[in-house]
Amino acid sequence: MPHHPNSNDPIGVFDSGLGGLTVVKELFMSLPEENIIYFGDTARVPYGTKSRETIIRYSREIVSVLLKHKVKMIVVACNTASSLALDVLQKECPVPIIGVIDPGAKKAALSTKSKKVGIIATQSTVKSGKYAKRLKDFEPKVHVISQPCPLFVPLVEEGWFDHDITFRVAKEYLADFKKEGIDTLILGCTHYPLLRKTIARVMGSKVTLIDSAREVAMEVKEILGAQKMLRHDRKSPEHMYLVSDEPEIFKFRAVRFLGTSVKNVKRV
Repeated sequence: MPHHPNSNDPIGVFDSGLGGLTVVKELFMSLPEENIIYFGDTARVPYGTKSRETIIRYSREIVSVLLKHKVKMIVVACNTASSLALDVLQKECPVPIIGVIDPGAKKAALSTKSKKVGIIATQSTVKSGKYAKRLKDFEPKVHVISQPCPLFVPLVEEGWFDHDITFRVAKEYLADFKKEGIDTLILGCTHYPLLRKTIARVMGSKVTLIDSAREVAMEVKEILGAQKMLRHDRKSPEHMYLVSDEPEIFKFRAVRFLGTSVKNVKRV
């Protein structure tokens, strides 16, 4: 029997590891009554250096796990999977599924005055060219500069948000953007919002930083609202976390992303 989603069903969110929790945090704020199931593929992180075929295979496996948990919608909270696997997943998935690229690109296109937009992301996200393509769809005159920042993710996982080393690395990565005079910078990886302060310090107050997580939460609210699928239950919501590796490590590190401790963590 196919499952017919109802408004009490959870929203499924997945990422290659912990970064997608920045999206979960925004969902908690925008949609506090929703049940949420998060899948972090902690055994196979990072995705940013893997091939398209591998990322599609991993993403399909995760989607099938989330569908078994009867989710009413899925958010691909991973920029790499959004840029390489989303179009395939959207053709196959029986529930609405969105990624993090469109909402971020749309917001950046609306924000830029100088039509010069920077994108920082993982190697495979930059290589896919998806952000630049979507930006040009929303704003044809835009000039896009992209820069992979592979060291940012380990710095975030280490908890070194305001560390001197992080500042020096950021200065190095962002030097070209300063030269080009961009006025908008897309944080094209779910880990990067945690370095927001450091990135803002390097770029200065005239540059708008676009955090896709916030935009994604808004889009989820819109889609569920339009389908009359928002949850209005008096019972308090349930949040569940599934991981493909050691739950204890996930619990310890998740606090940095969510600002609160997580209880319900299961290994699959």
